[in-house]
Amino acid sequence: MRRTLQAIPLLLAISVILYGILYNMPGGPLAPYLQNPHITPADIARLRHNLGMDQPVPIQYLKWLGHVLVGDMGYSTSNSEPVFQALIERFGATFELMGASLVIAVVVGVTAGIVSAVYRYSVLDYAITTLAFFGQSMPVFWFALMMQLAFAVHGIPLPFGYQIQLPSAGISSSDTFDLGDRLQHLILPSLVLSLLSIALFSRFMRSSLLEVLGTDYMRTAAAKGLPFRTILFKHGLKNALIPVVTVLALSLPSLIAGAIITETIFAWPGMGRLFYNALGQSDMALLMGYLLLVACLVVFSNLLADVVYAWLDPRVKYD
Repeated sequence: MRRTLQAIPLLLAISVILYGILYNMPGGPLAPYLQNPHITPADIARLRHNLGMDQPVPIQYLKWLGHVLVGDMGYSTSNSEPVFQALIERFGATFELMGASLVIAVVVGVTAGIVSAVYRYSVLDYAITTLAFFGQSMPVFWFALMMQLAFAVHGIPLPFGYQIQLPSAGISSSDTFDLGDRLQHLILPSLVLSLLSIALFSRFMRSSLLEVLGTDYMRTAAAKGLPFRTILFKHGLKNALIPVVTVLALSLPSLIAGAIITETIFAWPGMGRLFYNALGQSDMALLMGYLLLVACLVVFSNLLADVVYAWLDPRVKYD
């Protein structure tokens, strides 16, 4: 409860900073109208007055905050629809992409980290380390284009005349729901989005597990004759996951940021692509709504990480 209450002033401070930055962006909130040759300066002045933009910025912020607290995030000038409705309509697609990417990152990254720690300084360890550095240094946009070129344009040939050919864009091929078709469209963007997280999870898991394997209680468990698999998964893995949970909570912003590029390249109809389009049209209401929602998700993920800490290690106290 205390951590939740502490999140309230944090979100307020974030909203103040975001509002100030977006309000002072080039062209201001009325930038979409300034690009229209049919709108006169008198029309701009009238719009500024009707929207309350001729008032001091703190007053405008307080009015915006009052509307947000009752669920009104404003009206999108680029989509001609309420901001909350625009975000909710696309939240499902983004959640689907982020969920799949997170599952892939956790499963592959943690598994690779465990294997790398158990077989340290082996050829397998060096191979996983090399791939991890590759994943950390690979630009998302370039990797996405290369994946499209390999799997969607040319295809990967297989024995007996088969070939791997995956869709290059979109969330499905038709308006009717088809699970197999949906999964095919999900493969490439989720792999691209999870690349950096896989590299981070594998490196942190390896270093954390190596530290745990050298502790006294692990050597005591081995001296008692317990099988190595039992020692590793029952005694070592749970304690080694604590740093990984921290990285997992902090990886949410990078997943969301990566989703902006990934969704744009793969034409994925999610919030990231919506944000990119709104940024190009200076849609302040939509930009504020998206960034505020992202801030809430980041704060919530950190609160969830605090709960997981206490579950993994009962010695963790928040008194």
